[in-house]
Amino acid sequence: MAKGYLLGVDIGTYSSKGVLVQEDGKIIAQKVVPHGMDMPKPGYFEHDADRVWWHDFVEIVKNLLSISGVDPKQILGIGTSAIGSCVLPIDEAGQPLRPAILYGIDTRTTQEIEYLEKTLGREEIFQHSGMHLSSQASGPKIMWIKNHEPEVFQKTRWFLTSQAYLVYRLTGEATIDIYTANGYAPLFDVHNLGWREEIASYITPIDRLPKAFWSCEIAGRVTEQAARETGLASGTPVIVGTTDAAAEAISTGVREFNDMMLMFGSSIFFIVKTADLVNTSHFWSAPFLEKDAYTFLGGTSTAGSITTWFRNQFAELELEKEKNEGSNAYDRLAKLAAQSPPGAKGLIILPYFEGERTPLNDPRAKGMFFGISLRHTKADIYRAILEGVGYGIRHNLEVMEEEGVKPRRILATGGGTKNDLWMQIVSDITRVNLSIPKEQIGASYGDAFMAGVGIGLFNNLTEIDHWVQIGKIVQPDLEASRKYDFNYRLSRSLYENTKELMHELSDSLSE
Repeated sequence: MAKGYLLGVDIGTYSSKGVLVQEDGKIIAQKVVPHGMDMPKPGYFEHDADRVWWHDFVEIVKNLLSISGVDPKQILGIGTSAIGSCVLPIDEAGQPLRPAILYGIDTRTTQEIEYLEKTLGREEIFQHSGMHLSSQASGPKIMWIKNHEPEVFQKTRWFLTSQAYLVYRLTGEATIDIYTANGYAPLFDVHNLGWREEIASYITPIDRLPKAFWSCEIAGRVTEQAARETGLASGTPVIVGTTDAAAEAISTGVREFNDMMLMFGSSIFFIVKTADLVNTSHFWSAPFLEKDAYTFLGGTSTAGSITTWFRNQFAELELEKEKNEGSNAYDRLAKLAAQSPPGAKGLIILPYFEGERTPLNDPRAKGMFFGISLRHTKADIYRAILEGVGYGIRHNLEVMEEEGVKPRRILATGGGTKNDLWMQIVSDITRVNLSIPKEQIGASYGDAFMAGVGIGLFNNLTEIDHWVQIGKIVQPDLEASRKYDFNYRLSRSLYENTKELMHELSDSLSE
């Protein structure tokens, strides 16, 4: 009997990845394609949907088929995920009308959020959406297009998110998964699992929003046109898919209630699987990927994006050695940071370089270097960056517990987990164990498994334990933890005592 395969493709902020997987979870081939991100103005972050999303998907699929030698007809199902939730308007012919507006790192909608909260009522929005509006919400971004680009708004047939555009290109069907649809607050009702007709006049007609399904449901099948463009076999089932963080949660082994995925990417994002919809004022709560499961989620605006910024701006020597010697610049910076003691000699960095998401929900927050002196070195500064992200994670965990959510197991994933020093710093600051899966493949692996659920190879998503094994567990050093307590307390006070100045500066820059 011929082997069957599952295809998973994930589109990230700075790169895309695809895997071809056997039914038992063994990876046959994988491919990574890097790409850029456009920032036309401060606080504006965009992707060209065709030049980035669809281009990467096609390149990945063709490469996977080439290096594996797999007959496209042997691919049993396709799963996709991507950054989200994003807003991409397309016309009747399926053509993008502008670059896609990205997820919470894009903070252009401050005025739209204020208007919607004033008009609809902040608590009324919360009651229907399960979350307060923030830069993560897609509803205000659609409204921004309506206000600032009316010609685009008028031509729009569908407002799609990232993986929904891939599914549309593959199948011709406009769909969105329920988990991601909840990110279109305040347009989606978390209790009725449908679009809110009563507020359509404020943002967009509901018929421009795709139909919502559970993530593992079959959205459609690969069309003849998509087959010609990608090399896939026409008729191959394609699931609805989901946002990258949710797919990554599956890939890390999140299966039981109170399992938590902590993703170290360009930002920090976490997902806790819960048995009920949690009433939260600082975070977000939503249905998960299948019936009778919910999520408690949040994240910071920056993490790996700050280390990338530091590398690009201040690591000329490390980049030169990477070019000439092949050694990774991030690895060199990590070794450099290890030369600095815990607490970075009193240097504290607030990592709010692009505002902050949970639990502050403050798009006007600003980054800060505090306590810097002539004795500080590049090693201290880089270590302080890693520690600053750790303080942000601790803040999230503390406020989560105040709202009744305490993870029983934390599964760390993402590019940041390659930095052993960073993982130890975070474990020490938070005083929690970090379980790191043996295979750090990412969301595309979760996509492939979800496709297997969609076509009936697996009963449900809890069977991911057949594929995932824990590679190591990072435990806190309590002596180091005590050293971090002082800096953490100061970092919290720094924000509270300067946030009005941050807002004043932010407002002056937007004028």
